[in-house]
Formats: sequence, structure tokens, C-alpha cells
Amino acid sequence: MTENNILPDSVINYLNKFAYTNWGLEKESHKLYDNIVVVPSLAESERIRTCLNALERNDENILERTLVIIVINNSDKSEIEIVDNNRKTFQLLSNYSGKLDINFVDAFSGKKALPSKLAGVGFARKIGLDLALTKFDYSSSEKKILFWLDADCEVEQNYLEVVTDKFKHRNLNSAVIEYEHRINDQEAESRAIVCYETFLRYFKLGLVYAKSHYDYHAIGSTIVCNVDSYIKAGGMNSKQAGEDFYFLEKLAKQNKIETIKETTVYPSPRKSWRVPFGTGQRITRYLKNIQDEYLVYNPMSFELLKNWLEFFNSDSAIDGDKIISEAKKINLRLYNFLVEQKFEKSWNKILNNSDSIDEIRKQKIFWFDSFRTLKLIHFVRQNLLEDINVYEALKYFSKIFDLNFDLDLEKAKKDYYLQKQILISLRNYFRNKI
Repeated sequence: MTENNILPDSVINYLNKFAYTNWGLEKESHKLYDNIVVVPSLAESERIRTCLNALERNDENILERTLVIIVINNSDKSEIEIVDNNRKTFQLLSNYSGKLDINFVDAFSGKKALPSKLAGVGFARKIGLDLALTKFDYSSSEKKILFWLDADCEVEQNYLEVVTDKFKHRNLNSAVIEYEHRINDQEAESRAIVCYETFLRYFKLGLVYAKSHYDYHAIGSTIVCNVDSYIKAGGMNSKQAGEDFYFLEKLAKQNKIETIKETTVYPSPRKSWRVPFGTGQRITRYLKNIQDEYLVYNPMSFELLKNWLEFFNSDSAIDGDKIISEAKKINLRLYNFLVEQKFEKSWNKILNNSDSIDEIRKQKIFWFDSFRTLKLIHFVRQNLLEDINVYEALKYFSKIFDLNFDLDLEKAKKDYYLQKQILISLRNYFRNKI
């Protein structure tokens, strides 16, 4: 596949409107691809090799059609140690001679460093993803797939094969890949990551139970989508935190996001100073014992959400007064939330601009989106239902989902090895049942 430099109009229009031109790929190459993996890298010279090794173990025939773009980045106000670490990564990639087709971006040195007001993994990833659009072979009939990954992640050796196969044979446009944080019982972070991943899986259980349209896990290194979906979503945002959450929401408004379970991404369990929330910060917070990390949303919050969605998503929920009245019957706090969210004004606008029941159904999904779902759960937490211990919460769902473990609550709260076993059971359940 050699470069003919003919980009579809949709790509050209997107790049002209949304792409930044300050950064480019360091290596000149005329080869074009069907798959591109984008990896932001901030002070990862000691870990990036592990990520590359994992990718190298993938099928060589697919690797031949796959490019890996690494965005070496830091803020223009970063400490010299970070810049020096990135310089080591730059040298490592410059001298790389392995199985992968690799290109990389200098977004760390001198005037190429990211502006501090934008610097972050979201902006770095956006730079790489936007550049990736120029390196696809659009003359090929294969789907053009963008893979999110992080420099401290590992993947299974069937990672590329499974994803490309699923996108082709199930005609996927976007998806998330099943994940498992690495657990090393000898490391202090182990208890923290077991706690955090248990929370993540509990939260997804709640969303699945409530039949939410947005019932996927929001972990950046597990996202995959095709070029068309990326462009329709307006491309990656440049938020300094929560960028994965908001981008997935935009993808989900196009098509229901599926989970690819036949392969695994292994995110890092390490603590981090990089973003104000997410895995790294949860690990740091746990280790510093700042708050009780075992407290989670009360499962009755998901009961309320389930009752609301069951009514709101039904075709009988058309009249605004009826919707408000029914919400008050479900729970007064739900009614208060809708008032706070100015539902009535939004709903009247939706009805005025919708000429079919199908359009109204779509607008319901758009209005009560992932962010508003989370806001409702937080509103209920603040005004109605206190958090409870995650193992108490799981006990509530154990019969509903037939989780097949009988929880000794007091033991589970204290016994790390039991906590780990519960997490492993949850992983198996997610892979085989949900």
C-alpha cells in the first residue's frame, strides 16, 4: 500500500476544521494502512518498550497493515526531568528496528511542547488520531480502524486480529475492549487496584441492570472506532481529564457501543500525578488513605435509574406533563432533578423539532446521555441515598445477576485475597455472561 495522497472529502473537511497543524509525523513514509494504533507517551521511556513488545506478538500479516503512532508529549512548563525522559523515548523510537511500523510525534521539545492550558493525554491523543487520518489507505475496502492505547498498557497477542475481525464480521463502528488491570500481590498498589476495578465493574453492573444505553466501561486505552465514527463525533476532545468519557458518549450517540470480549487490554495499575481523576489518581488516593475507597453508589440508585429509563424510553412517554408527573411518582428526588435540569424546556424543544416517533426515541437517548446519567446518580447520592460498602452493594446484585458467590461481608471488607477472588469472579462473569 503506497501513498496516493487522496483523502476523502469528509477527512479533508474534518482536518481543515478541527486539526492542529503545529505537529507532524517525524518519519517520512509513503506507506498507507488499514489500522492505526495511537499511543500518547509522557515520561514513559522505561515502559514504552513493554507496550511495543506486546504489540509485536500480534499476527504479522495484520502488523503489515498496521501503523503505531506514538505522541511523545509534555507541557511547555514541564520539569526538565520529564523532558529528558521524553528525549530518551524519542531516541529509542528513532533507533527502533522491530516488527512494528512505527511513527512518532515530537510534542515535547522546545516550541513543540504542548501549551500548558491544553497539555494532557486528551490533547496528545487528539494530535495522534488526527495525524492518523492522513495515513489510511482509503482505496482499500477494509474498515479503517483507530485504536486507543496507552504507553504503559499491554495487550494480548490476538488484540489486532480479534478487533479487525469483529469490526468486519459484526459491522462494528465503535467498541470498547475487555480489560484487566495487572495484579501483583507483592506490590502496595494491588489492594488499591482490586478495590478500584471492583468499583468499575460494580458501576457497569448497575448500568446494565438499569438498561442504560451507556452501559460500557469508560477506559481510554480500550476504545476502538472507525474513521467515519471518529469524524462524526467531531474527533477527540482536548480535555485534560475525562476525555475518554466524553468521547465515548459522542460515539454512543451514533451507535450502541459494544464490548469486544475475545481479547484483553491490560491497563497499568500504577499511581499517577498525570490527571485529576481516573485510575492513577484513585490508586494514589487509596494509598494515602484520603477517604474510604470501598464506598460506592447505593444500589437503590440504579433501581431508581431503572424505573426512570423504563418509563422514559417507552413510547407512552411523549407528553411533557405526563413525564414530569410520572417522575414525581417514581421518586420526588427524580422530579427535583428533572426540574434542576430544565427538562420541561428541553422536552418542548425536542417535540417541536421531531417529526416522528423514531426521532423522539433518538432524542431521548441524546438528552438523557451518559453525563446526565452520572449527574442523576450523584444527585441521588447527595439528596437521598448514602454510599455503602462495595461488597454490600455487590451482595444486592448477586441474586439479580446470579453472580455465584456467597459473600461473607465482614470478611470481604478486610481480606485482600477474598477481594481479589471476588474481582476475578466478576471478570469471568463479564466475559461470559454480560
